[in-house]
Parts: sequence; C-alpha cells; structure tokens
Amino acid sequence: MSGKMIEMPFDTIKVRLQSQPSGRPPLYTGPLDCFRQSWAKDGVRGLYRGVSAPLVGAAIETSSLFFSYRLAQDFLQATSYRNIDPLPVRALVLCGAASGAFTSLLLTPIELIKCKMQVPMHDSSGTVRTSGILNLISTVYRQQGITGFWHGQMGTLIRETGGSAAWFGSFEGVSLAFRNARSADVPRETSLPIWQQLLAGATAGMSYNFVFYPADTIKSRMQTEDVSKSLGAVRNTFWSVGKALWLDQGLKGLYRGCGITVLRAAPSSAFIFTLYNALKDTFA
Repeated sequence: MSGKMIEMPFDTIKVRLQSQPSGRPPLYTGPLDCFRQSWAKDGVRGLYRGVSAPLVGAAIETSSLFFSYRLAQDFLQATSYRNIDPLPVRALVLCGAASGAFTSLLLTPIELIKCKMQVPMHDSSGTVRTSGILNLISTVYRQQGITGFWHGQMGTLIRETGGSAAWFGSFEGVSLAFRNARSADVPRETSLPIWQQLLAGATAGMSYNFVFYPADTIKSRMQTEDVSKSLGAVRNTFWSVGKALWLDQGLKGLYRGCGITVLRAAPSSAFIFTLYNALKDTFA
C-alpha cells in the first residue's frame, strides 16, 4: 500500500493520457505536459484524487494474486504434475494466468471508481465536476445497475490474465536462470541474493505492464465514460472502443502513457516479490 502512495501520481497521469477523447487534438502532448497541466489546475490534490480506491485495490490485488497463484500450483501438483516440485516454468505461467483471471473479477469495480475519480468530468459550461467515492458508486448503480461496476471487465480480464502470466512467468524464469548459473554445490532451495530477487521482480513488473498495455488503455477509456451521457444509449464494448481508438490514433494511441507506467512498475514489483519471498522464507 505504501508503494501505491508513491505510484499514484504516475497512475493518474497514465489514466489521463489513456482517456483523451478521440476525434480531436490530444489534450496532452506527453507525460510531462500532462503532469504540468494537472499540477497547474489541481496541485498535488488532483494527482492523488481517488487514492483510497487504489489503496484498497492494491491490498486486494496483491493478496488475491499470490493466494490464487499458490492454489493453482497446488491444483496442478495434485493433478497433472504429481510429485513434481518445483513446477516447470510453463506450468507456473499457467498458474499466473489463472490467478490473474480470478483477480480481475475483484479489481474491475475498484478500478472503475478509481478511473472516474482520476479523470475530471466537465459540464456543458466547461466547469470541472468532482465527485466523491460514495457519490460515484451511487451514480453508477442508479444508472447502470450492479453490472455497471464491471464495465470494462474484458479489458481487466485480458490485462490481468496475460499480464499475470507474464508477471509470474518472468519472475520465475529469471530466478531459474540465476539458480542455474550459480555453483552446483549451492543447495537449490537456498534463497537468491537480494539483488537477484530485485532484478527478477523488476523484470516481472515491466513485462506485466508492457505486454498487454493496450487492453488497459481500452479499459481506462471505457471506465472514464460519463455514465450520465450513456444513459439509454448502447454501451460501448471492449472491441468497439478498441477499434475506434485504433482507427483514430493507431498503435501510438494504444500505448499512450506506457513508458511512465513501465518505469514505475519496475521498483514496485521488485519490492513486492522481494518482500513476499522474505515473508515466505520466514513463515513457511
């Protein structure tokens, strides 16, 4: 959760870059311009708007990912990979994908509220409308029902399933390479040095965010729609939003804000995996 406090301004910049309207010149020329404009309008408060949602989401996401990752491993070792420990990397990639798919169901409502708070809405006069979390929850439920909280689920599912496969797979793959490179007289169960764990975690974070970034961009655009304007209209689907973005901005639009996201993910994931391994070694 402390990591999310550091990441939050970068995440706000990312979402605002992703959700720029189509069919008109971009509001921001890049991350630095977005930061400058955001700071000038709202100061530090604007960069941390909606921070409570990602704090809750971070706790749910991390605990859910590692818990379901462990359950998936236990399932495979009880069925397809009996008496095989540790599991091969390809099996761990599959476990990562399964954990991401499960976690996506928990994350979508949280990210919906977070994204709506991060991107300011404007009324007909151009005045910025700000809403609190409870007001946003009430508005979504009143206008779209309970299913409205899972608007953008396809994007979260693709991002979390593929991203978590890359996240866990990259960490396990890099860790395996380090284990294979060390002296043969070192027991295999011996923990890797901290710097190797940090490097494996950083690689995992960059892989998670880069590979399926377009799915996250489409999700953010769907979730920052003004629900009051979509009332009674046909709701945009993941594929229709993606197609419109591709036709309007091409590959560049799908990866807008990717650089800043990948850079902030490296230290965050390095810290998460190193802490997780330390706790596992302590309490296992």
